[in-house]
Amino acid sequence: MELPVITKCAVDACAYNNKQACHAPAITVGDSGALVAHCDTFFVAPSKGGSRSETGHVGACKVTDCKHNKEFTCRADGITVGFNLNGVDCLTYQK
Repeated sequence: MELPVITKCAVDACAYNNKQACHAPAITVGDSGALVAHCDTFFVAPSKGGSRSETGHVGACKVTDCKHNKEFTCRADGITVGFNLNGVDCLTYQK
């Protein structure tokens, strides 16, 4: 199975973001215990991490009411991560 690619990340402060591209090997979407599409991998650090030669993917999704979620795995072709009212979220989420 091919993991969905993160086509854009608008969260420049994230430790895995470089020029609006995510370089985490795989992110997790979904806030534990809540049906919120937060990027659980987001964090701020003094230096950037991940592999700059690779684009990040969605490894797991805990948002069970998203139409792209099947068995806790994202089935979208790709996702966008950015700011929403509650924080850093998967903007591709669809109920």
